[in-house]
Amino acid sequence: MRARLLPLLIILMAGVLIALGLPLGAGLANVQQQRLVVDRIDDTARFASLAQYVATRPFETPAEADERLLTLRAELIRYEDLYDIRAGVFYRDGTAMAAAPDGWGVPPDGEGRQAFQEALAGRRSHDPEQVWPWDDRRLTVASPVIRDGDVVAVVVTDSPTGALRSWILHKWLLILAGETAAMLVAVAAAFRLTGWVLRPVRTLDAAAHGMATGRMNSRVVVDSGPPELRRLARSFNEMADNVEEVLEQQRAFVADASHQLRNPLAALLLRIELLALDLPDGHEEIASVRTEGKRLARVLDDLLDLALAEHAATELQLTDIADLVADRVGSWSPVADRERVALSYTGPAATTGWADPIALSSALDAVVDNALKFTPEDARVEVSLEVAGDRVLVTVADEGPGLTEEELTRVGDRFWRSGRHQNVSGSGLGLSISRALLTAGGAGIAYARNEPHGLRVTIDVPRERP
Repeated sequence: MRARLLPLLIILMAGVLIALGLPLGAGLANVQQQRLVVDRIDDTARFASLAQYVATRPFETPAEADERLLTLRAELIRYEDLYDIRAGVFYRDGTAMAAAPDGWGVPPDGEGRQAFQEALAGRRSHDPEQVWPWDDRRLTVASPVIRDGDVVAVVVTDSPTGALRSWILHKWLLILAGETAAMLVAVAAAFRLTGWVLRPVRTLDAAAHGMATGRMNSRVVVDSGPPELRRLARSFNEMADNVEEVLEQQRAFVADASHQLRNPLAALLLRIELLALDLPDGHEEIASVRTEGKRLARVLDDLLDLALAEHAATELQLTDIADLVADRVGSWSPVADRERVALSYTGPAATTGWADPIALSSALDAVVDNALKFTPEDARVEVSLEVAGDRVLVTVADEGPGLTEEELTRVGDRFWRSGRHQNVSGSGLGLSISRALLTAGGAGIAYARNEPHGLRVTIDVPRERP
């Protein structure tokens, strides 16, 4: 859940930071440019005040030069040398009254010409477009020179923007660094927040998984997280208590019922045998009653075993799984020989894992017994062992009729038997008992088709203590 919640929080925080950072960066760039434009306006106003009293036409020889014109030219040259800003005073027809550097004039088009035309109309040129760090443009500012209410000339300044662009870029990098730091702090806070919020959820998930896998004593400690999740945890504990109590009652009922029915059933079978003494040998009805009585006794025994398997506490210990499997295969070999089925074992000589040896042996006996039951004569049942990561896998593969995909989803359910195998003796509880025995010790059991035909049952045992 954190993988879904955390990106959402990060995207929201990034959106907020971007929404704040972009206007801030654009605002700083605009303010700095406005300062630069105001400085240029002040400069053009100063040059305009000097140019007001210069003759209305340029002098053709130095002897005719007006002293104020020389002062204006000197100021423009000093200004250009000091600030590297081109500046000039131009008559209405665009000819230069004075300019620095020499020969510089009003551009024939573009922003410079537009600013010049606006100043001729008697107003200061409009503010230039915003300069960005990637724009290699210059700023042009023009102001009119007014004498006797008439525009006699125009002062134009043409400024480089390298320093402005460097300043903007520097401020943007500072903003980016600040927002990056803020983002890192926000991500760290989001980790803590999601951890605090999801910790009870993870605990609930682990407890629910524990109950689903048979650990009915799984509970949740309700000491952290939002109030809603704490209430949910308390409700879960109450539900788990009720479920455990109901299951315990059910197990007790099955065990008691199985135990109480065995004595009457034994007495009934004994009376049947006594009645059979007065009937001829091979009586079909008596044989049928005997068969059904024995089947009922087997079902009661399996029910009692299942109740004990679900209730008994496991005693996990480090066990040589390979030795245990080889021993069980050896024990079932006479049965396989009697059924004319080839039973074999392949795997390492020694492999350890954590299991209850008695429970694992009982589960393995049930699986091998099931495989021998359904495997025809002259076929094979192969038992193999391998290590896969942190699990030890014991596989029992037979060459029987196998199960369909739909039947594989139901195998292991209590009393379930395939409709195609009803003629085979059994109660339908063997694999359920195996699953109960294995689950209690942290092991598992899985079923799959064994190609080209047959059933493959895999028991996995943890290598580390659960």
